[in-house]
Amino acid sequence: MTIDWRSKGFWLPHGARTAEEIARDRPSLFGGGFTWPVLVVRRAAAEANIATMAAWCRRHGFDFAPHAKTTMAPGLIEAQLRAGAWGMTVATANQALVLRRLGVERVLIANQVLDPTALSWLAAESTAGWEVYFQIDSLAGVRAAAAAGNARVLVELGHPGGRTGVRTLEQLEEVARAAADAPGVELAGVTGYEGQLADRAEVDAYLDRLVEGFERLSAAGLLSEEPLVSAGGSAWFDRVGDRLAGLDQRARLVLRSGASVTHDDGFYRERTPFTRVPEEGPLAAALEIWAQVLSVPEPGLALAGMGKRDAPFDEGLPVPMEVRRVDGTTGPADGLRVSRLNDHHTYLEVAEGSEVTPGDLVRFGISHPCTAFDKWREIPVVDEERRVVDVLHTYF
Repeated sequence: MTIDWRSKGFWLPHGARTAEEIARDRPSLFGGGFTWPVLVVRRAAAEANIATMAAWCRRHGFDFAPHAKTTMAPGLIEAQLRAGAWGMTVATANQALVLRRLGVERVLIANQVLDPTALSWLAAESTAGWEVYFQIDSLAGVRAAAAAGNARVLVELGHPGGRTGVRTLEQLEEVARAAADAPGVELAGVTGYEGQLADRAEVDAYLDRLVEGFERLSAAGLLSEEPLVSAGGSAWFDRVGDRLAGLDQRARLVLRSGASVTHDDGFYRERTPFTRVPEEGPLAAALEIWAQVLSVPEPGLALAGMGKRDAPFDEGLPVPMEVRRVDGTTGPADGLRVSRLNDHHTYLEVAEGSEVTPGDLVRFGISHPCTAFDKWREIPVVDEERRVVDVLHTYF
């Protein structure tokens, strides 16, 4: 991987460096080789999160296929596989292509695939020995899969107002039966996604319907001897573990939670299952953005050089965590709050009694990692002294 003037957050106006060279030298994030804003991954936190989720899956009888669309970073994907992940999940055929080229041996596409070009490629790669699955929720999806051939599919159960997936158990059986009867199509199991539901009662009711759907298809003789049952975002995987537990002797249970690899300081900090079952966790925020205070134009307001092109904002605004003064001293970011973002500016409310000065650096936690990684092509990985020990490359 070559890093040069095109790499946001790195300061290389002349020449280029490789990730290996940077990791060997272990430069300080504040030593002149980087500029602001810059997104970094804390190595210790990411490694701890990967180990935590691997251990959770082992305890609860699940295989893990974390959603790679969160990071699309080979370094983190490889770390999850080394920790025992059964496979990886993606959202699109294009992401599946990336993982195939990266050598990932088993991939779930958590969507229906209808593009005949992509389906033809999936069929050829499956014939060549690649283990790849995708979802179906319609007879049109079955027909498209059958036209391409050599397709392993999971029939998806959705819920009213949700994303994809059939809405009734009758539809689930209809689509499953069509898939089981279609030449060139293997019905591999049942899948669902509970992450958009509002509370535990809704989640449990939906997961119970998923189990009921599995039982219905099993009784109809539509499933293989070892079918897959897959579910799990990053907000309710404790309930997935609880409600699907009774199927562990009859199916391969696959969890897909992806945001857990880096967690966050906002959306998932508030929604992680480990707030409900703390003895099973925790997860730690592994992403942070350092940005510089550019202006303090009036009392109570500061502007930092970070914006919508740098930080996620769809599930909450960045969270000020720490201030690093121009002289290198640090302190908590008490009294600072992000009120809004422009393309390249962050508006900071500065409470009375708090102070920031132009040139100060602010460390921000982020909310929602799934829309953080796609804004950065190269991402430094830092140790707890903020020395860069690796560089991640992303494929979005």
